[in-house]
This record gives sequence, structure tokens and C-alpha cells, in this order.
Amino acid sequence: MRYSSILAFCLVFVLQTSSSFAEPTKMTIATGVDPSFSAYYVAKSAGIFEKNGLDVQVNTGPSGSAMVAYVIQNQVQSAFGAEAAGIQNHNIDANVIVAAEGALMLQWYGLVARDYDSLDQLKGKKIGVARGSGSEVFWLAMIEKLKLKASDYKIVQVEAPEMVAALERHDIDAFSAWEPWLTRAVGSVQNTKLILSNDGIMSPRVYIYLNRGWAEKNPAAAVSFMRSMVEATDLINKDPAKAATLVATFLKLDKDMTENLMRKLRFDVRLDQDSLENFITIQEQLKGLGKLAKPVDLKQFVEPKILSQVRPEAVNLPAAK
Repeated sequence: MRYSSILAFCLVFVLQTSSSFAEPTKMTIATGVDPSFSAYYVAKSAGIFEKNGLDVQVNTGPSGSAMVAYVIQNQVQSAFGAEAAGIQNHNIDANVIVAAEGALMLQWYGLVARDYDSLDQLKGKKIGVARGSGSEVFWLAMIEKLKLKASDYKIVQVEAPEMVAALERHDIDAFSAWEPWLTRAVGSVQNTKLILSNDGIMSPRVYIYLNRGWAEKNPAAAVSFMRSMVEATDLINKDPAKAATLVATFLKLDKDMTENLMRKLRFDVRLDQDSLENFITIQEQLKGLGKLAKPVDLKQFVEPKILSQVRPEAVNLPAAK
């Protein structure tokens, strides 16, 4: 009995030791550089990915939407971006799937202008818009909601990180974008003000996309990744000051500004009817512009199974039931 007990103890020790030294699964994920994508930054900076057995590289680009394209052909395993990017890239590669909603923007998008005070004054002026991103989504929603005439404005293609400089050089007179570019423009460019926010115009969200092929080949890693997203979001909600410090450091932003910006967001990993409704709305918008190759099948596009394994109460979809 004594020998058996010692042997059992050694076996448990060996298993625990080998588990602790197991090779972490490598992942590359991609998104933009604004606090709406905080779950990525917090999971990386707080060591949550590592705790869940993942070795994650976070790549950033001009916008979250621009980086969703890299999920195609598994160039990256996950991306964080807006609805239109997910729809368009799923139509190119059906392996681009929605795994969860990551954040709701309460007051995040807006239109800022230099030397002008109203939309009426901006008629005939140059408006910076980043096509294919939330910048265009907000601009089009604003046109529709306020019953404006799109041809009254001159649209200039400008990526979000270039908008503040373009406004300062007078290359554009206004721009449609999201935070932190709105706050940066108002704070650094003379005679610039926020003309309109998304409050009352739309309720934009950002979504966590995965490559289906990768997730199916690496089911444990996919669940670990989603668990990391849930844990990072929990940290953001439970300790917003710590989370703001992590995000500000990662993005090289002022901490007080970051903390203020994060208050304008609802961080909540979920998949529900509201999550789907935004895709339906944006798909109709794309169709109206002649930019939709074909309607997406939401049953193929939205994959609730991974989040269901981590936090089942966060999934409330008719199809899932």
C-alpha cells in the first residue's frame, strides 16, 4: 500500500509537471488601435492568453475592419472588427466566421469638422471617410437617418489614422470616424468640433471573428481563446482603472483619455438577437450601395458553439436553442 501510494503520488506529479510545461498553442490575431478592441490588448498585457495555454501575437493596422481580411486563408486566426468587414470577407472565404460580439459603442462614432458648425455648412465640402470600415457605416447611417442628400458632400477616401493630419492640412474639412480619432482631432486641431455622434443614429458593435478551419482543427485552442476573451472582458468590467492602464500602455495613449473613452463602451462578450440584427441592417446597407456580392447565410456565418462552451448564458440565439 505504501509503495502504491508513492507511485500514485509520483504519477500525479509527473502529469501535472508535464502539463505545466506543455507547449503553448501559437496564434496570430489582428485588429485596429482603439479601445473598443480592449479585450485583445488586456488579454495579452495581463497574461490571460498565456494562462490559458496560448502564445499570441497581436498585430495592429489602420482599423479593425481592415484587419478582418487577414482571417481569409488563415493568415491570422482571429480578428476584431465591425459588421461590414465580417460580411464582405465571409463572402470571399466562408471560413471567416463570427464567434462573439465583443463591445457595443454607446457614444463612439461621430463627425468632426474644422471651421464649420453644422452639416448644412458642410455641403460641397470634403468629408474624409474610410471606405469599408465603421467610418463609412456611420456616414451612411447618418445620411439615411437624417434624410440627407449624399451628393451634397464630397467624399474623400482617408484611412482613420490619417484623418487628424489630413484635417490639420486642410486636405479635408471634416471626417467620419471613431474614437480615439474624434477626441484627438478636437484636442489638437484648431477650430475643430464634434458635429454629431452616433447617439440616436445607430448602435454599432465590434465582433470577434475566427477562421473556421483553424478552430475545427484546434478545438481546445479555440475554446481557450474564447475563454481568454471572456476573462479579459470580466477584468475590464471589474477593474476599469487597471484595464485602462493596460490599454493605454499597449496603445501608447494618455491614461486619463483612455479611461474616459472606455466609459463610452459596453464590454460584453455575447451572441444574441441584437448581435444578429446589426448584421442584417449592415447587409441591407451594403446591398443598397451595390457592394454586396451575395447575402450571407447567418447560420453559416455565426458560430455560437465556441462561446457556448465557455459562457453558455451569453448565447441567446433562436438557432442555438
